[in-house]
Amino acid sequence: MTRLNKAFKFRLQPNKSQEVLLAKTFGCVRFVYNKMLAERQETYEKHKDNKGILKNQKFPTPAKYKDEFPFLKEVDSLALANAQINLQNAYTNYFVGRAGFPKYKSRKHKQSYTTNMVNGNIKLEDGHIKLPKIKEKIKIKQHREIPADYKIKSCTISKTKSGKYYISILTEYEKEIVPATIEAVV
Repeated sequence: MTRLNKAFKFRLQPNKSQEVLLAKTFGCVRFVYNKMLAERQETYEKHKDNKGILKNQKFPTPAKYKDEFPFLKEVDSLALANAQINLQNAYTNYFVGRAGFPKYKSRKHKQSYTTNMVNGNIKLEDGHIKLPKIKEKIKIKQHREIPADYKIKSCTISKTKSGKYYISILTEYEKEIVPATIEAVV
């Protein structure tokens, strides 16, 4: 059996209080990403000549900032951790040569964050979805069913410039893949 991933994208319809919490989460994820990037840029400027130090340097966890900035405690910690992972991937791509130097996130562009499924913290039921740190379930326009044997891995919540909210649910399922046989004509 092989494990495969499939994503399902749906429209979210949050109420006003949910929109406020989603906006806080977008802002905090952007803040943590930009704060970590600023710290890394300072280190980069100091050690430009020795890229080995920069490649192997570990990123601090977002929990480091929670004492200094208490508003970070109001949002999903997994979303903040994913911001750290995204920045690490951006730096790895830069050092390998696949991408340019990481850039700061802007509030004017598309807003999004990703949260992971841990201990059943994401639940999809009756046209609503339960997300971490959001007390009420958010209404969702689910135009197709997710099969019961598909397990939710993560969700990416995004807001477009026009103010529409979407959720992309990444699932994992098992499938038996039969290798193709090639017959030669003699």
